[in-house]
Amino acid sequence: MLTAALVAMIVFPALAAVVLGLVPGPGWRRALAAVVAAVVAGVAVYATFTVGPTTFREALGELPWLAGITGTAVFGVLLDPLASVMLLVATIIGFLTVLFSTRYVGTGNREHPIEPADERRYYFWLLVFLASMVGVATAPNLLQLLVFWELTTVCSWALISYYRSESSLKAGYKALLMTHVGGLFFLFAVLIVMVEAGSVEFRALAELSERSRLVVFLLLVVAAWAKAAQVPIHTWLPDAMEAPTPISAYLHAAAMVKAGVFLMARTVSAGWAMPPAAAWVLGAAALVTMFVALSYYFIQDDLKRLLAYSTISHLGYVLLGVALGALGSLTAFRGAVLHIACHGFAKATLFFCAGAVAYACGTRSIRSLSGLARTMPLVAVAFFVGVLATTGVPPFACFWSKFMLLAGAMELTGAVGPTLLVLVLVESLIAFGWMIHVGQRMFFGAASPEASPGSDPPPAMSAVLVILIAGCLLAPVLAMPFVGWIGR
Repeated sequence: MLTAALVAMIVFPALAAVVLGLVPGPGWRRALAAVVAAVVAGVAVYATFTVGPTTFREALGELPWLAGITGTAVFGVLLDPLASVMLLVATIIGFLTVLFSTRYVGTGNREHPIEPADERRYYFWLLVFLASMVGVATAPNLLQLLVFWELTTVCSWALISYYRSESSLKAGYKALLMTHVGGLFFLFAVLIVMVEAGSVEFRALAELSERSRLVVFLLLVVAAWAKAAQVPIHTWLPDAMEAPTPISAYLHAAAMVKAGVFLMARTVSAGWAMPPAAAWVLGAAALVTMFVALSYYFIQDDLKRLLAYSTISHLGYVLLGVALGALGSLTAFRGAVLHIACHGFAKATLFFCAGAVAYACGTRSIRSLSGLARTMPLVAVAFFVGVLATTGVPPFACFWSKFMLLAGAMELTGAVGPTLLVLVLVESLIAFGWMIHVGQRMFFGAASPEASPGSDPPPAMSAVLVILIAGCLLAPVLAMPFVGWIGR
């Protein structure tokens, strides 16, 4: 029963994506997409809480030509506490993305009106994206994870390029090229593991020689940098804001970039075999990325690009925690995994607010907007809740994950812990100050001409914002039970 449920979460949305092309009328297409995404999210909740603190693994099939090399099944499903966190984030936010899209994608959008005939392509790729992320979360080995990893790359390219303008086509191509380069590094790592260890299982990483482990983990680090938009392979993500805003929300909160940090969390926790040299490279790069991304905050006028740089910084938080976990701090590692969920709900809130503003006002220019709180009170509340949650103000979501990460850093000996504590707090304070400044600039004061047409979004979009406001408080409650079981 559980195996069937996990497989269905991949097959069902993929098949529905094809069926959507045959369904007449935009209303029926939107309803079908929303129902499919809701069912997948419901099944994910059922599966994760059924498995609980245990690990469920089922082999489903082998490729005959690899049987003598891998020694284990290539296809299967895996659900453990780490996979449960990723699965819940990908499916719940995936459902909210589809629900928000049912009104955002249409002729009523002042920024990007879309004819009903064009919606087929949008929902096709969005549902395939959802299926791919379920595949990433539940992959039981490196090879299957690589397959779904590359599927998310293709889906991202198609959706970033969705509007087919010159700028969106360039952004989609850039994202495809840069993230696929990371996929090649991932492929090389899988080949080394398969040849030397005779397996593609995650645990095979611990069976490699010391030199091979260092090479493999460095290859995986580069792959994660590309997917998670870390310096120096980060420039594709701000440009990817050419995508429809619900897609940007899903990319940043629960998909694509989260696949990059999930790769590192999965491989590091598989035997805790990451060499210290690779861990130091990962951690140092994460710190550099956090502050490089922060430096770009102050020159952004496009609200979505500002949020993109914020995402880059927060992915650095996750990778920093993973690196500290590889160096011996289980608390920091758990904080990193918790941050996947907490940041997911907080950042989805901010992106959907940006989408609501663009939907009503036709612009995302921070300088052009002011006084929005008068006409869009729900969006104003959701935006400031998202800011408080993202920057880690207690009791909102990211406070708890940052707290665990910093507590874990202090477990390390020497000056590393206090240094990280100071750096992370400095980054958080600067980010908090600037994001509050942006919110005040957009939502308070006299209403600008661009803000005058604004109003709170239609019911489906407003419902998503209300759910996410609750999520900014409850995300740790949802994820913490699973996080606490990691490493036991």
